[in-house]
Amino acid sequence: MLMETAAASNPFVASLPVFARFESVADIDNYRPLPDGWALATADIVGSTKAIDAGRYKTVNMAGASVISALLNALGRRDLPFVFGGDGALVAFPGSALEITRNALAAVQRWVADELDLTLRAAIVPIEDIRAQGLDVRVARFRASEAVFYAMFAGGGGSWAEAEMKAGRYRIDPAPAGTRPDLTGLSCRWNPIDARHGEIVSIIAIPGPSRDLRGFQSLASDIIALAGGQERDGHPLPVNGPAYSFSPAGLDIEARAMAPAGWRWLSKLWILFQLTLTAVSDRYGWTIGSFDPKIYKRDVASNSDFRKFDDGLKMTIDVDADVLQRIENRLKQAEEAGICNYGLHRQKSALMTCLVASPLQRDHVHFIDGAAGGYAMAAASLKAKVPV
Repeated sequence: MLMETAAASNPFVASLPVFARFESVADIDNYRPLPDGWALATADIVGSTKAIDAGRYKTVNMAGASVISALLNALGRRDLPFVFGGDGALVAFPGSALEITRNALAAVQRWVADELDLTLRAAIVPIEDIRAQGLDVRVARFRASEAVFYAMFAGGGGSWAEAEMKAGRYRIDPAPAGTRPDLTGLSCRWNPIDARHGEIVSIIAIPGPSRDLRGFQSLASDIIALAGGQERDGHPLPVNGPAYSFSPAGLDIEARAMAPAGWRWLSKLWILFQLTLTAVSDRYGWTIGSFDPKIYKRDVASNSDFRKFDDGLKMTIDVDADVLQRIENRLKQAEEAGICNYGLHRQKSALMTCLVASPLQRDHVHFIDGAAGGYAMAAASLKAKVPV
């Protein structure tokens, strides 16, 4: 989805409206158009559904998040609007950064192919081409915590750019074999987070054929309100954060992001040392210098991206059977009225993929998705009803 730290440096991003209540995400008046000369970098995994069916959902999520990590690191910026989509991502950037962005996209495609055995396609779409279609890319900011904002996208331009990429237009080719992007901060150390109330449900709802935007805004508000009847608005993480845990699959993927094959064993040892030290310190209430494991876990929970607006409402929430039934009934009603089309996927747990520039800073970012396909499977369900 999109993140930006509290200390935004880009004038456009710093001027964006900020809302503290998530209910405001569907109100187009809260959004501002991207400046002329900007572009969208978009990428996704080819055949993600097949990879998820094979149990590779953690790898698919890591590949999607690697796009954001590679671009932000290459540009030396943490204030650019972006969105994490489970099996892909979108990043808005100024035209002055075109060449750097192109090279970073090419490098991350190569890394995904070489290290994760997946195919990442990517494209760069200028805002002028989007507006020539009568669409736009509009951005707002949602304050998730004191340290982190998430950008939200509206206007239809992001969805059109993704469709163009899938059609083979605006394509960026992978870099030569052996090229590695800078993936500093990308991590995947948490085990799946089990549902506490019933099921983890990933939902995607987009405007329907009626083009009734006010009706869709009302629908989004209703769905958010229904989820709000659950503890912490359906947040998959408890307020004090997840328990520290060890994920062998996550360890291997993170080591592949940190170092080439010859040095990977050293990366694994370093990650295991950090995990062990942190878990022991958390258990006994110790701190490691200025790092407090309990504060870090609480920040993980408050900083997590479990709901967003990206040309539609997207949520991965922990809800009981009654709340889920009411949400699904409201979605079906709106779909029958032409107000929306939606896809929904249930699973028993959630996954978390992280961007942590430094554990000593409180602006670390955590992407939430369903642990058995999440957004990718919800999108497949949606696509079965209408091309997206």
